[in-house]
Amino acid sequence: MSTEAVHAGEMHDPSGSHIDPVHMTSTYVFEDSDAIKSWGSGESGAHVYSRVGNANRDALASKLAALEGYGMEGPVAAEIFGSGMGAVSSAILGFTGSGDHIVAQSVLYGTTNHLVNEVLPKYGITTSRVPLLEPAMLDEELSENPNTKVVYIETPANPTMSVIDIARTVEVAKSHGTSVVVDNTFATPVLQRPLSLGADVVVHSTTKFINGHGTVIGGALVSRDPDFVENGGGALVRYMGAVPSALDCWLTSIGLKSLPLRMREHCSNARALADFLEGHPKVARTHYPGLESHPQHEVAALQMDDFGAMISIELEDFDSACRFMDGLSMCSLAVSLGNVDTLVQHPASMTHRLMSEEDRKAVGITEGMVRISVGIEDSQDIISDFEGALSGI
Repeated sequence: MSTEAVHAGEMHDPSGSHIDPVHMTSTYVFEDSDAIKSWGSGESGAHVYSRVGNANRDALASKLAALEGYGMEGPVAAEIFGSGMGAVSSAILGFTGSGDHIVAQSVLYGTTNHLVNEVLPKYGITTSRVPLLEPAMLDEELSENPNTKVVYIETPANPTMSVIDIARTVEVAKSHGTSVVVDNTFATPVLQRPLSLGADVVVHSTTKFINGHGTVIGGALVSRDPDFVENGGGALVRYMGAVPSALDCWLTSIGLKSLPLRMREHCSNARALADFLEGHPKVARTHYPGLESHPQHEVAALQMDDFGAMISIELEDFDSACRFMDGLSMCSLAVSLGNVDTLVQHPASMTHRLMSEEDRKAVGITEGMVRISVGIEDSQDIISDFEGALSGI
């Protein structure tokens, strides 16, 4: 996979440039009218307009498809979006229309939660929730809602770190003729490949670990069905205009080359920090799939190659969380995640602030919860910063 991350999708520009050039152009030139006819008949795949396609976008799509499809037989295709939410929205809308239904787990990324709860119902697309997509409950929910077109999974979940059994969920969904979409942002294809577990579509916020350096906003949709990418959900990048720039694709592709290497360090640091936090007297609970105390640890061990870089902890209350965050010196307070440096945020007042306190509490987002995206700094420096901040609570 490390080799694929470096070499897949590279353009090897005829100029001899070792690193792919950035194709900063809005439109492309046809050599003559025969070239136009060839393009119009489908004989050639010429680029025409960068909203429709761009060489840097194609290169990044090929690289990410190679990673999500690693070890699989058959075609895997991808499309790149201007944001993760562009990819999420397009994946869902590619399967659904007015009168259709979605089933999702209880806890989702804050903006995805807002999309399915507040935006999609305006267009006649309804949603219901099943905690952890528990198989028996999911089967019952799908039976009660035969108009369900999508079961939507986010695993590990943001910010509770709950883990969904992808293969078991796919089995139940397919028995009802329902498609499965998986948000793989937290795990990345280095740690988890949902397509190999039967999922129909994978989405990413490439802003996060895929890029890894906090320099761009981006998203991706990946599927084993090239037609869905070309004419279904993937086509909405063209029609709804959630288009990434060539430079953003180029930067993301550069970052993606080091993803396997970075994820090894992220995971190693996260394991060390989680062990420290679980044993700290001022931390009420540590949520990390790699800990045996995690309720879905065995599921994570089966479907993930490692346990990721995301941890959530529960402190006594909101004031404790604030004092802890204010006590950090090296780690940054910021939304987003997946950067090479460690980021810390408070879900109740940041990423999930639009949810009511009652709704947050119902899905396990407490006022004292703090979410941590563990970076690739020296692990002892990260632990030292947390130790100092916890001592001030």
